[in-house]
Amino acid sequence: MEHQTQKPKTLGQAIDELIAALSSIDEESRVTAINAACDHLKLDLFRSASPAPAERAPAVSIPGEQAGPSRMVDIKSLRAEKQPTSANEMAALVAYYLAELAPEGEGKPEVDTEDMVKYFKQAAFPLPKAPKMLLTNAKNSGYFDSGNAGGYRLNPVGHNLVAHNLPRSGSVGAPAKLRKQRSPNKNAKKRGA
Repeated sequence: MEHQTQKPKTLGQAIDELIAALSSIDEESRVTAINAACDHLKLDLFRSASPAPAERAPAVSIPGEQAGPSRMVDIKSLRAEKQPTSANEMAALVAYYLAELAPEGEGKPEVDTEDMVKYFKQAAFPLPKAPKMLLTNAKNSGYFDSGNAGGYRLNPVGHNLVAHNLPRSGSVGAPAKLRKQRSPNKNAKKRGA
């Protein structure tokens, strides 16, 4: 009789099996199960084979999501998750990230043009042609209030945009242009029909 060796599972297969196993139990039990498995496997989630602490994004929960184990968030992955479709939306996302999710020592309640340039680049989002006008334009769109010393503070409209309204349903790629459609009757009246 031949001895069959089992192929090791791929990472994807292992993740699928974990998700399937954890899906059938309540949230509190999931956390307990994950912690028990980590203890059994002698895994320290903060000293595993992941990047060094300086390279690793902080473990945080995004407000509005279900409570549970925190997850890693950086500006690039937040951009991918929220899918901003304009520079103004991206400016709000940067301000939200810095106010709510940034690692200790990096966060701040107000933003300026330098922050926008830095984080647009980190998130691989195209810079606007006039970066100095970005925050003024985003303020005029209703996402920011003026702060101290030329800074801008994300207001409730901007916060809600990022926390609750992004990604917009059906948003893939560039935003669709909204055009006001005229009714045929109005055009006919103008032409004297």
